[in-house]
Amino acid sequence: MARPRRKSGTSKGLVAENRKARFNYAIEDTLECGIVLTGSEVKALRNGQANISESYASVENGELYLINCHIARYDMAGRFGHEERRKRKLLVNRRELSRFWRVTERQGMTLVPLRLYFNATGRAKLLLAIARGRKLVDKRDNQKTRDWNRQKARLLRERG
Repeated sequence: MARPRRKSGTSKGLVAENRKARFNYAIEDTLECGIVLTGSEVKALRNGQANISESYASVENGELYLINCHIARYDMAGRFGHEERRKRKLLVNRRELSRFWRVTERQGMTLVPLRLYFNATGRAKLLLAIARGRKLVDKRDNQKTRDWNRQKARLLRERG
């Protein structure tokens, strides 16, 4: 029996993360969903060449799409490469899709990608969040509480 091929260390794990999403949005719920990719896009993701910081998801024609996600061109693909900022279809359950559609119709709710990664089986997955946009005052309050918690921990370490 043939020995199974081992994947390289770069193929598994985190590819891209939207670090500002938790600051700009109040996350209410998350969901892992699949993403439809071409071969050159998968190769570019395995090289870690993706950016999801400006992207969002929306329901169009009864399907969920990831919009404005940048996946850089894979050099070795030649003329069979991919378009860098095309709409990519997200794979979700029909029930989850209807829930997303209902939630995004409410005022101030949006679908924000948090992480793009490869799971344990080597499939590209996207962690999608249902989020509400924060106002500037909310962002300041959040920053104050984080700073205070950091100071508290520092004081307790020094005294304790």
